[in-house]
Amino acid sequence: MIPSPKSIGLYVHLPWCIHKCPYCDFNSHEASFDKVKELERDYFKNLIKEFSFYKELISDRQISSIFFGGGTPSLIAPQLYEELISEIHTYFNLSNSEITMEANPGTIDINNFKDYAKVGINRISLGIQSFNDKHLKKLERIHSSDEAKHAIDIVQKYFSNLNLDLMFGLPQQNLEELQCDLQTACDFEPNHLSFYHLTIEPQTAFYKTPPEIPSDDDAFEMYQEINQQLQRYHYVHYETSAFAKQGYQSQHNLNYWLFGDYLGLGAGAHSKITHYGEIFRMNNTKNPKTYIDSVHQNKFFSNKTNILKNDLPFEFMMNTLRLTNGFQKNLFEERTGIELNNIRNQINDSISKELLHEDENIIKPTKKGVFFLNEILHNFL
Repeated sequence: MIPSPKSIGLYVHLPWCIHKCPYCDFNSHEASFDKVKELERDYFKNLIKEFSFYKELISDRQISSIFFGGGTPSLIAPQLYEELISEIHTYFNLSNSEITMEANPGTIDINNFKDYAKVGINRISLGIQSFNDKHLKKLERIHSSDEAKHAIDIVQKYFSNLNLDLMFGLPQQNLEELQCDLQTACDFEPNHLSFYHLTIEPQTAFYKTPPEIPSDDDAFEMYQEINQQLQRYHYVHYETSAFAKQGYQSQHNLNYWLFGDYLGLGAGAHSKITHYGEIFRMNNTKNPKTYIDSVHQNKFFSNKTNILKNDLPFEFMMNTLRLTNGFQKNLFEERTGIELNNIRNQINDSISKELLHEDENIIKPTKKGVFFLNEILHNFL
């Protein structure tokens, strides 16, 4: 019997953006600002209706975090966030909840950010990607380096908890250019930094017309430079792509990596819910208009599947081993209902290859294991 976690994360998907970037494989749909204004109110009404459908299912949980992702959530009017957050707060105490909104530096309105803070959003994640105009142009971002810096200044006036999203291994990027991005980011002293390696995903423009990107060896050198530089600035590398000042780890993302439960609202959103001893995954239809029509008809997900017991070790490890400190051993049985000894052979195999480290309480990837995570996971298939 798998007990339901006491807390749950809430993800809310806002699917529109002004321009779809060529590397992006997220569920985002291009729309003009005027078109977003035309659609956003009806969309939020349906988010509230969808939340109302699920609120009894999670009534015994604490909502530990809310994450507004996209798309470009900073296109949306603050009063709509207020309506949704107020509705949630009617049933759940959000006083200690981390509430994050993703934002694009090209869509910053100083008055909006003042109001976002007033309605309860307490953490901003800015999609910077680079401070180099040459690379921003190749990535087809709608902001410039100066606009990115200005956006950070605005956000820091109203928010003490700020994440900057950056990328490395960009088309024709060299180590010196990465070092400049690193230094600029550190100069702003954000609480949290995410550094993602550019990967060419199917169904993206870059996949159809691949750019020239750094070799694996060069990208590895960049990754090492990121780790060394951020360590000098007292950032803790707590997850594969995430670095935080002490006490500022993303609570929403930690919940994912610790194989916690989460409820997804909106077009294309995914959920993982433990209920009556079983773990279910649900997902919504991706198209925003189809999502709205479905919720109007009281159809609240397009697919629901049960995670089979045999698949749980892989699912658990795929998430928890992204954390540099791994997981407490008792968490495995708590989240899967399976005794750790049932996978002892697979664990020992990775330990013998110096990919995993185990002590009395914790299992975590070694420094070598961080770079060969797929090899570790293959043991649990």
